[in-house]
Amino acid sequence: MAVYFDHRIETPDRSNLPSHLTWHATLPILAVASSSPASGGSVDLYLQQGECVKSCHVDRAQPAAALRWHPVKPVLVLGWESGEVVLLTHPSGDQTVLPAVHTARITLLEWSGSGSRLVTGDQNGALAVWKLDARGRLLGNHLVKHDYNKPLTCCIFKPASPGVDVAMLARASVSGDESALDMFSWKGAPLKMGPQEGLGFYVSTANGKVHAVDEQGRTSPLLSEDGSIRKLFYLDKRGVLVVVTDTLMLSQYTLRPEGGAHESMKVKLSSTAGQNVDIIWTENSLLITATGEPVVKIWDLERDENYVLSLDETLGFKKGEMINCVSYCAAKEILAAGTSKGRIAMWKTATQPMSSSSYRADAKALWKLQTPTEIHGNVTQLQWGSNQNLLAANNSRTVLILSEHVMSAHFGQQVAAVQLAPTQLSITNFSSGETLPLQCDMHVRGVCLSKDSVTVWNGKHISVYELSGTALHVTGSFPCDSHIVAVHDENLYTVEPSRVQIRTPQGTVKQLLTFSRAEGNPVLLDVCQSYLAVGTDTAHIRVYDLSRRRDAKAHCGAKNLSDHISGLGALRSVKCNASGSQVSLLTSQVNGRPDHKVYFYDIEMDTVTHFDFFTGRPSSGVSVPDESDKQKFQENEISGRFPVSQYWDESEPRLFVCETAPIASEKSANAFSDLEDVSVVTLFCTQEHGLLLQDCFSRPSGLQALLALDVPYYYFTCKSSHLETSDQPIRAAPASPPLMASRRPLRDFVGLEKCEKGTRDAMLNFSFYLSVGDMDEAFKSIKLIKSKAVWENMARMCVKTRRLDVARMCLGNMGNARAAKAVKEAEAEPEPEAQVAMLAIQLGMLEDAEKLYKSCHRYDLLNAFYQASSEWQRALETAEAHDRIHLRTTYYNYAKYLESMGHKNLALAYYEKSDTHRVEVPRMLQDDTASLELYVTKAKDKNIYKWWAQYLESQSNMETALLFYERAQDYLSLVRVHCYLGNIPEASQIANNTGDRAASYHLARHYEGHDDIKQAVHFYTRAQAYNNAIRLCKENGLDDQLMNLALLSNPEDMMEAACHYEEKGKHLDRAVALYHKAGYVSKALELAFATEQFAALQLIAEELDENSDPALLARCSDFFVQHSQYEKAVELLAAAKKYPQAVELCLTHNLTITEDLAERMTVTDAKDLTEEASKALLEKIADCCMSQGSYHLATKVYTQAGNKHRAMKALLKSGDTDKIAFFANVSRQKELFIMAANYFQSLDWRKNPKNLKRIIEFYTKGKAPDLLGGFYEACAQVEIDDYQNYEKALDALMEAFKCLSKAKDGSSGQQEVRLADLQHKIVLIKKFVHIRRLHPEDPDEAVRLCEALLEEPELDPAVRIGDAYGFLIDHHCQQGRLQTAYQKLEELQKLLPSQSIRFYISQASLDALQKEMGFPLESGDHKH
Repeated sequence: MAVYFDHRIETPDRSNLPSHLTWHATLPILAVASSSPASGGSVDLYLQQGECVKSCHVDRAQPAAALRWHPVKPVLVLGWESGEVVLLTHPSGDQTVLPAVHTARITLLEWSGSGSRLVTGDQNGALAVWKLDARGRLLGNHLVKHDYNKPLTCCIFKPASPGVDVAMLARASVSGDESALDMFSWKGAPLKMGPQEGLGFYVSTANGKVHAVDEQGRTSPLLSEDGSIRKLFYLDKRGVLVVVTDTLMLSQYTLRPEGGAHESMKVKLSSTAGQNVDIIWTENSLLITATGEPVVKIWDLERDENYVLSLDETLGFKKGEMINCVSYCAAKEILAAGTSKGRIAMWKTATQPMSSSSYRADAKALWKLQTPTEIHGNVTQLQWGSNQNLLAANNSRTVLILSEHVMSAHFGQQVAAVQLAPTQLSITNFSSGETLPLQCDMHVRGVCLSKDSVTVWNGKHISVYELSGTALHVTGSFPCDSHIVAVHDENLYTVEPSRVQIRTPQGTVKQLLTFSRAEGNPVLLDVCQSYLAVGTDTAHIRVYDLSRRRDAKAHCGAKNLSDHISGLGALRSVKCNASGSQVSLLTSQVNGRPDHKVYFYDIEMDTVTHFDFFTGRPSSGVSVPDESDKQKFQENEISGRFPVSQYWDESEPRLFVCETAPIASEKSANAFSDLEDVSVVTLFCTQEHGLLLQDCFSRPSGLQALLALDVPYYYFTCKSSHLETSDQPIRAAPASPPLMASRRPLRDFVGLEKCEKGTRDAMLNFSFYLSVGDMDEAFKSIKLIKSKAVWENMARMCVKTRRLDVARMCLGNMGNARAAKAVKEAEAEPEPEAQVAMLAIQLGMLEDAEKLYKSCHRYDLLNAFYQASSEWQRALETAEAHDRIHLRTTYYNYAKYLESMGHKNLALAYYEKSDTHRVEVPRMLQDDTASLELYVTKAKDKNIYKWWAQYLESQSNMETALLFYERAQDYLSLVRVHCYLGNIPEASQIANNTGDRAASYHLARHYEGHDDIKQAVHFYTRAQAYNNAIRLCKENGLDDQLMNLALLSNPEDMMEAACHYEEKGKHLDRAVALYHKAGYVSKALELAFATEQFAALQLIAEELDENSDPALLARCSDFFVQHSQYEKAVELLAAAKKYPQAVELCLTHNLTITEDLAERMTVTDAKDLTEEASKALLEKIADCCMSQGSYHLATKVYTQAGNKHRAMKALLKSGDTDKIAFFANVSRQKELFIMAANYFQSLDWRKNPKNLKRIIEFYTKGKAPDLLGGFYEACAQVEIDDYQNYEKALDALMEAFKCLSKAKDGSSGQQEVRLADLQHKIVLIKKFVHIRRLHPEDPDEAVRLCEALLEEPELDPAVRIGDAYGFLIDHHCQQGRLQTAYQKLEELQKLLPSQSIRFYISQASLDALQKEMGFPLESGDHKH
């Protein structure tokens, strides 16, 4: 918790009243202007605690009119009523009077962004611009002077233009951008780095004009408003100028690039206007006004919305208290407001990040009003300032400087001291249970406790108080400029540059602990037991042993932490453990943000380890393999945070505790007591096992901050509004301050707060070894403990460590059989967290159980847990969001609970949601008939109507019951009641109209009881109770109706009716039909044959199949043969397995055998026929298929009969080449291959290469080389006859020769003759082919060889004579010897008188001969 120390300024003349005040932007210097009628006016400068800077006093005969600090330098410009302007320099007090330009009261003073220009203006409208150097000294006379003839009110400089992005410019230069290169060139203008100072400005006048002044000092009118202008602001993000007038009219103007302004919005800020209106502008575009009302009005100009902040009387504000002034601190995000009752109200902005969507709804809620600070009087002025965020307040009589201070607190030796006010502390002694107040004579900035003493200091003075009984008295007080003090026994440890002083309580220095320049200046001290840890401003630490009273002895040398911690900025906190073996450190990074890690320096090992709260993991430690789920759960619980405070246990050196906060609140780390969502994390730290997480929990809402750790308690400071009690009553006097310290037991010591030291040590060891995972050592440490409370506490520890094996042992030692049984049953759950949650429930740790169920997403168990805890609202929320499968059950259980609590109306609603209201609501309201009737009437539910009608019927209220039965559409009950009342026609009408079976059945029973058989049969029929209707028809001779009813009924009733007809001997056709319909086909056929009902017989026979009686089938087939229905007869014969007769019938009457019929007649079972008979039957079927042209079916049946030869013949007749080829390949028989090849040879294989390939393939597979050779010969002859292609013919003959050479000679030498003939043909063809090839190279030789070839005996048919002569004729024609060609042509005609010679001679030769020799060319006689 933070308080504000107020320092009254030390004014030289108390008769002067302050009128103006202003802070320097960065330095803690406050300028105050005051005046009195007697002495005139003066201006003084004051430091942080109100000390007056005497060298900087300025006075004049008239009051000061305006003050303004230089933005960087300690230079103040003063404007007086006389028009004089003075520059005052701090701390020298040098005064520079500006040349006399103004003759009236100064109304305007404004510096440019970096202070190189100063604008002054007066009441007469004179404006001057001055130039100053880098030190803030005036340079010559004014640069510009303008006269606007009206009082000047406001001035605002134009925003600075952005500088050149050097990195982007360099990248552009490297890529070849010439303009970028020119900017870097020395020939060009100097390169302007960073943002440039804006020298142009806007100035406003009292008549509502705004003028723009550019950098050269030229002025031009910009805009005009109605009324005097009070404020000018610039909204940089939108490029908008904001103007506020005296009448509180706000206007926004968009500035055009070429000059001029366009009004974009105008709005009235408030109806209250006057001189006491205070208006401020914040960097995040908030316009905040105080108009003398009890509210602060805020306009968010960026988001175009507004809201108000009000005072809260519950925090100490009075009714009717008005707000006079406001000031905003951007660094701390605090809005301060001064009131008419002397209070300063402060609203602090919440630290959590805001999304743009949530901002609109929560903007007002983000401002949190704090407890006010009282300074008395009427606060007329407020201003935040300096880099220390100081607040100056003018209460009309004097000025007070307020500085924020975090409340001091300390704990030691079972005594806690907590600061309540700047000069007041509360001392709580937990051993004796007493609380004492301590009123000091100074503003306390720190407190430290020892055995029987309380030491307080303020940075300039130290006071030591001795605690004796119930009184405190001063034992020592002395001046000392130490901002931090530590106490051990009777020694005080203070700091000054480069050393630590050891003093007595009276201030006498006993010893000096010096530090080198490299080690830096001591800034942090901490004492734990007999060890002192010191941290310096250069991140060095030292530890001293204080066990000897005379002097401190170095425990370890100076350690430079910068060597071990990367990015280290400064030390925030240094703490030492009780044995002096470990030093823990909190640090800040170079950028000033707090580090996410806690560092631990092991003095003996000289090592630095850390625990990272960003990841939730230590740098070292023991990882237990079987606890990965537990570790992951713990990491998620503590990750994403940073440490804000730390402590070691007062006596246990292994135990360390720290507070952590979410990373989003880092900027508030210095005031961690105000943080939200703070967690307390406890660790074990040892050399052997590193850092182990012991516990983690959220800091309770009523507690302010962690104060100390002293097993078995955590000690906390309390919030001012929260009064805590510890385990024993604290006695406090009526005038004593409220209890500000509280203690909470550690998780492992709940219920064991008063245990002896041995038990406490055993519990600590158990907790430590449990964290390590060493169960043997853990059980050794507690084996001698018999207390049930201890075992219960250890079971609680198992919830955090998630060790169910240990928990079972603890429950056993506790004797808690119920809990042990529940935990055993929970082991059936697959999630370890769900099992541990049951343990937590049994131990009463309900919050832990809730967290565990949520972590494992077992919302069904969480729902049941909430129900068992009577947290019904949370149970409903869980069921609706995550456990919808149990939503109705949850509604039902909640309704039962509400009913038990007497909330019947609410229970009724939830019974309806659970969809159980039809039963549960009538049950619940059965004793309240009026409410029940009202509910039934409103319910409009058929089931409820029915229930209510039954209730009314039981009460003999038949008429109303009939009404509700009708609403419920319960026709059975309607008919039943009408029958009871004797309204039979009404009952009949209902049954007929609705067709309700139950109602019809009831009415039929009624009619049967009253011997109305006809109506009974009718309603039995409508009720589909046909057996009852049939029974009545048989008993009463209603044979006509019996047939129809039997056909509608089941087979049993049909059989019964058929028997009835058969017994009576009448209507036998009906009996046959009923037998047939009932499935008794044999009986129907027998009766049909017996009574010669041929129509019925034909109808029945059509439904017979192979499952029918064979004899019956044969009998029916004969019947169909007699009636010439041969197809049906064949079907029945096949079904009767009389296959030969069926086939014979097909052959006789030429009936087509379908594939299905053939399949059925294919005998595969040896029981029916022998193998030979079966084969004969199949061949007979196949023969029949062949005769019918069903070649594929015949092939299939022949194959089944094993006669593949005939199967192939059938397939060849089908002409299906693909199936022929497939069948040949599958059969793999020589004869079939040859048959297939012969077939393909009969086709046009010349045009189908696929068939040609198949011929060769099948002759080869059929091992018939002679046939293949003959085929090649035929191929050769085709090539010669059709295409004159002797080359291909030669190849074919060569292949034929090869094939014939392989063939066996079985014809007594015919093979050799055939081979010789082939050889002779090959020789002749080779010669002719050679002649053709030779002709292009040697035509004469080719002609000679051709003429010699013609002399060969038996030339034709190997080489046709016509081809040889054609060759010669073409040659002579080409050579131009047409006469010779003609002679050869005549010779050819003589040799082949009956053939067309034009087939052998080219068309070109024939044309030449016709042209030259007149050779006749007959029409159509062309070469092919």
